[in-house]
Amino acid sequence: MMKILAVETKLQLREWPGIAFTVALPLALLLVLGSMPGFSERKPELSGQSLNDTQMPAMMTMLALLTLAFTVLPSTLTAYRERGVLRRMSTTPVHPARVLAAQLVINLAIAVLSTVLLIVCARLVLGTVPPRALVAFALVYLLGTAALLAMGLVVAAMLKTSKVAAPVGSVIMFPLMFVAGMWIPRELMSPVLRTIGDFSVAGPFAQALRDTWAGNAPQLPHLAVMAGGLLVFGGLAVRLFRWE
Repeated sequence: MMKILAVETKLQLREWPGIAFTVALPLALLLVLGSMPGFSERKPELSGQSLNDTQMPAMMTMLALLTLAFTVLPSTLTAYRERGVLRRMSTTPVHPARVLAAQLVINLAIAVLSTVLLIVCARLVLGTVPPRALVAFALVYLLGTAALLAMGLVVAAMLKTSKVAAPVGSVIMFPLMFVAGMWIPRELMSPVLRTIGDFSVAGPFAQALRDTWAGNAPQLPHLAVMAGGLLVFGGLAVRLFRWE
C-alpha cells in the first residue's frame, strides 16, 4: 500500500497547478470578502454574530473540499485512465480499492493543508476565532471530507475522458455549494431547501463544521448522513471503478 501511495503522490504532484488553485482560491476569497465591512458586522438574523464568525471560514473550507472532490480528483483519475496509467496498474496484483484509498489519502492531505491555512490566515488577518470544539471539528472534518471524496470517486469512475471531468464535476459541485449555504446562510433558506440540503452530505457537513467551529456538538443526524454517504459512495466507487 505504501508503494502505491508513493507512486500516486508523485503523479499527483505533476498536476500541481490545479492543487495550487484549489488551495489559493478559497484563501483569497476569505481574505478579500472577509475584509469588507458587511462581513464583520453582527447581524440579528445570525444570532448577533457576523458572517466572518458564522459563515466565511466554514464555507471557504467547503469550497476547497468540493473543488478537490468534484474537479481535481475526477480530472486526475480520468487523465490516468486516458494515459494508460491505470491499465498498466491493472496488470499487477493491485486491487482497485487500494488505488482509490491512495487517492483519498492524498487528497485528504491537500484538504488538511488548505484548511490549516484558512484557519491561520482568518485568525491573523480577520481576527476570526479558530474552531472552539477542536476535537469534534477534526472528527467532523475527516468524516465529511472522506464522504465528499467518495462522491468524487464515483464521478471519476463513471466518466470516460478528462475533458468532461471538470464540467461534469462543476455541474454537481455548484448545487451542493448552494444547499450547503455558500451563497445563502442555511438559516435564511426555505424549509424545502433546508430539507434537500439535509440529505445532500454537503449540507450536514457544512452545518456540522459551523456547529463545532462555534463550540457546539455536531448533531447526530448530520453525522449519520455523512457516514451513510461515505459507505454508499465508497462502495459504489469500488464497484464502478474501471481500469480503462
